[in-house]
Amino acid sequence: MKQYIEISCRHCGADDLVKNGRSENGTQRYRCNKCGKSFQHEYTYNAWKLGVKEQTEKQTLNSYGVRDISRNIDISKDTVISELRKKKTGGSESALHGASEQFVILRAGN
Repeated sequence: MKQYIEISCRHCGADDLVKNGRSENGTQRYRCNKCGKSFQHEYTYNAWKLGVKEQTEKQTLNSYGVRDISRNIDISKDTVISELRKKKTGGSESALHGASEQFVILRAGN
């Protein structure tokens, strides 16, 4: 008996997908014909799962430490540090940068 899983693009939500090879660990990859982006249905590496970057940012703004974040999300502390550095050196204003400016303004006002 065959079972089918309905998969849609995690970037644009379209159903027009084609197989796009396999990852290093043998997981099937898909490519969206609408937006052209490639993705896997399931990731074994936790840092690539949906919502991990947002959780990292949210916990940073709530004054969690790097080791606390890595333990809560189940990713490496080096990955957390890398994400925070990307946010810090990014071309656009990041939430982390805005929060530190806000903290400085509040401290200076007291």
